[in-house]
Amino acid sequence: MPTLLRPGLARVHGRSMEPTLREGDLLLVLHGARPRVGGLAVVRLPGGVVAVKRVVHREPGGWWVERDNPREGVDSWRVGAVPDADVVARVLARVRRAPPARGA
Repeated sequence: MPTLLRPGLARVHGRSMEPTLREGDLLLVLHGARPRVGGLAVVRLPGGVVAVKRVVHREPGGWWVERDNPREGVDSWRVGAVPDADVVARVLARVRRAPPARGA
C-alpha cells in the first residue's frame, strides 16, 4: 500500500538551522514524502528528538542530514545516516518567519 501523503505544520525549536531557519519559524511540511537532496526534512534522531535538517545525500538504508549552523545541534556527523523510517516529513515552505530575538 502506498504511503499516504499528509500536509501539516511544524514549528522550529533551536538554532541548528540558522541562518536559514530560526527559533519560532512556522513550516509547511508534507508527512510521508520522500526527502529531496538539498532540501529540508523533519527527522527523528536517536533518543527520539525530532528536528529539521538539510538533506545532503542518500546512503544505503537512510539519509545523510546536516545542520546549517556548525555551532549548534546534532546531525549525521554525530549519529550517522537517518533511517528511512525516521524521516517524518519533507519541508515545503516557511509559512511565517519568527520575529528577531530581542537584542539581536
